[in-house]
Amino acid sequence: MERQQHLIELLAGAERRTVSELAEHLGVSTRTVERDVERLRDAGVPFETSVGRAGGISLPVTTTRTQVELDVAEIAALLSSLATVGPNSSPSANSATAKLAAALLTDVPRVDVGHRR
Repeated sequence: MERQQHLIELLAGAERRTVSELAEHLGVSTRTVERDVERLRDAGVPFETSVGRAGGISLPVTTTRTQVELDVAEIAALLSSLATVGPNSSPSANSATAKLAAALLTDVPRVDVGHRR
């Protein structure tokens, strides 16, 4: 899972890369990269692939921020997934974990137990 996260980060917004380049960078075989791309594509990651001499894989992403509304169960599912990957496995995983955890605390009433009347 950590490798697949790294693969997405390598491709997000970058120029097209060949399977060989990705395999070398990740320290795995080209077949492993192909399987990872297939799994991630099945999960909904919109990779673009092309064959031939100038072929490769890319992950075009928007440069604008998108607001996504999630309910508590969806946030918990993402946090659970990040825990599996390792919330500190990459800067983006760390950032996402912190933002999701903070979102869970937004509507929680805060009780100050230090001041009693």
